[in-house]
Amino acid sequence: MDALTTEMEVAGPVPHQTYKIGGRRKTRQVVVGGVKIGGDAPISVQTMTKTKTDDVRGTVGQIIAAAEAGCDIVRVTVNDKEAADAMAAIVKQSPLPIVADIHFNHVFALKAIEANVAKVRLNPGNIGSKDRIRQVLTAAKDKGIPIRIGVNSGSLEEDILEKHGYPTAEALYESAMRHVGICAEFDFKDIVISVKSTDVKLMIEAYRLVAQRTDIPLHLGVTEAGTTRVGTIKSAVGIGTLLAEGIGDTIRVSLTDDPVKEVEVGKEILRSLSLATRNVELIACPTCGRLEVDLFSIMAQLEEKLAGTKKAVKIAVLGCVVNGPGEASEADIGIAAGKGVAILYRKGEVVKRVKEEDIVRTVLEEVERFQPEA
Repeated sequence: MDALTTEMEVAGPVPHQTYKIGGRRKTRQVVVGGVKIGGDAPISVQTMTKTKTDDVRGTVGQIIAAAEAGCDIVRVTVNDKEAADAMAAIVKQSPLPIVADIHFNHVFALKAIEANVAKVRLNPGNIGSKDRIRQVLTAAKDKGIPIRIGVNSGSLEEDILEKHGYPTAEALYESAMRHVGICAEFDFKDIVISVKSTDVKLMIEAYRLVAQRTDIPLHLGVTEAGTTRVGTIKSAVGIGTLLAEGIGDTIRVSLTDDPVKEVEVGKEILRSLSLATRNVELIACPTCGRLEVDLFSIMAQLEEKLAGTKKAVKIAVLGCVVNGPGEASEADIGIAAGKGVAILYRKGEVVKRVKEEDIVRTVLEEVERFQPEA
């Protein structure tokens, strides 16, 4: 059975279209341990643990830290027997829905499902015979556990790669639809798709194809994005571009760093597009020769002291008198500094003059008394 035809029978025909800012793509919806993905649900943020899975204490510790950073869903690799055996304990202790990351081994998938994970990341065509596929899909369907089909430009099937010559958007789409078609054969529709690549342009093009041709929810990500600096930029460009077009239902920023950092970057991408509520938003001028206060030290102190503050407040700290007053007056709390002193603004109104050495303390006091609008 042709995979694309099969998917269209499952999803219904979806017209080709270009999505615009503010016009989010309409998808079917799946539920991952109580977190809704797709439909009109908020865009969720995911990460993945970096510990050895059989280190239950360490793995749960990373999950708890990710949850405190605002993560919604966490993925855990199940790559060997020890990891599979540890899943039940991890699921029981986790404050977040767990996604079991499975490659090739259907037994690990079955054990993860038995452990009550909330979702399985699995490409059905990679686990062997039709009987193995049936076992996994039947077990997942019986428990209402969705599956994420995760296609990667670095691991395309040989025949698809040979057909297209090299990884292309069409090749990624074709691979994803092959696995969707397999699911359709077993009447399994609870699916999320990702079509990731280290090439940001290719990743964007591939997701656009899936978005145009199906109504399946999409998990966005740039795979193997790299170190924090480079990975943040690549993820912001790739994920941000698609989200701005209304494409994407859940995201994961892949960094060679702590899972908390992935969550922080993911949340900031959503906030930059007004797709998530901000906590503290710190704005500062880029600085130039007009700077007349130690803005670097001021901002470093504010960042550190406000890191755990969960209050939607916009703070602008500007270091000169040219743009400072205008920018500061547009924030909830604003500082326009010059020659060792500053003007404090509250909701656009001038409050008082502040000495440079008192700026940090004054801003912290203002944050403490600030009440966000309901």
